[in-house]
Amino acid sequence: MVRSILVIGISLVLLPFVVVPELSAQGFGRGNAEPPGPAPRGTNGRPTFTGMDGAIGTWQGAFGGIGTLTADGGRGGEGPTYDDVPFQDWSLALYIDRQTHELEPHARCKASGATRQFQTPYGAEFVEFPELERIYIFDNGGPHTYRTIYMDGRNHPDEVHLDRNGYGHSIGWWEGDTLVVDTVGFDTSFWLDRRGIPHTEQLRTVERFTRVDFRNMDYEITFDDPGALTDSWTGGFSMTFSPGSELFEYICQQANYAHELMIGDQESVDRSAPFVP
Repeated sequence: MVRSILVIGISLVLLPFVVVPELSAQGFGRGNAEPPGPAPRGTNGRPTFTGMDGAIGTWQGAFGGIGTLTADGGRGGEGPTYDDVPFQDWSLALYIDRQTHELEPHARCKASGATRQFQTPYGAEFVEFPELERIYIFDNGGPHTYRTIYMDGRNHPDEVHLDRNGYGHSIGWWEGDTLVVDTVGFDTSFWLDRRGIPHTEQLRTVERFTRVDFRNMDYEITFDDPGALTDSWTGGFSMTFSPGSELFEYICQQANYAHELMIGDQESVDRSAPFVP
């Protein structure tokens, strides 16, 4: 975990992250003891992912794993532990190896979907286009790209026409105040979370985004991957809204001279150990 923070943290030093608080009546800001206000709602009555009156803002999720999973089964925070994940033998072995050899694709500018999209120090921005019946989720860091959620009632394309990528193909709908997103078509070029849970192209995820008030959103995700897991598995965490924060110019790990920190345990640089990205 320390190595991941060192590598990704280079940009934290070069590119300061500025948050502009909104009115204290919304219950946000340092030292503000007031409870958060209600979630903003659009003209359709549903919660939005913005600030009041559509003001910009980003969402920060858990910076570690899903419940900060650890290779020894320890619990570094609230949420599921390593022992809760129904790994197959090969995916368990690969997960354990990634605790030492942290060659994470996201740190090398690869688009990373599912849970990993929300585990960056810069957060993600949700942009809704009702006229297009789409929601876009923009990454502020890493690959600095975006994911599309189709809200027009379409189905997933068949296997022949499925364009596999790091974000997959997402379709969404509302169940009350919860946005439900069903995604297939992932490739294997990314990790499911910062700790390195493996997956295959058989992965399917169902995410549930529930904005409970102005400041907080519950995020739940169910993984179904018969190629890597023995059963479906559900995890999640809370996300926090940062009003006033917005996208900024981000150059992903150009001239990164800390790549040796991603291999081994930092006691020495060992280029002989086999690894699987």
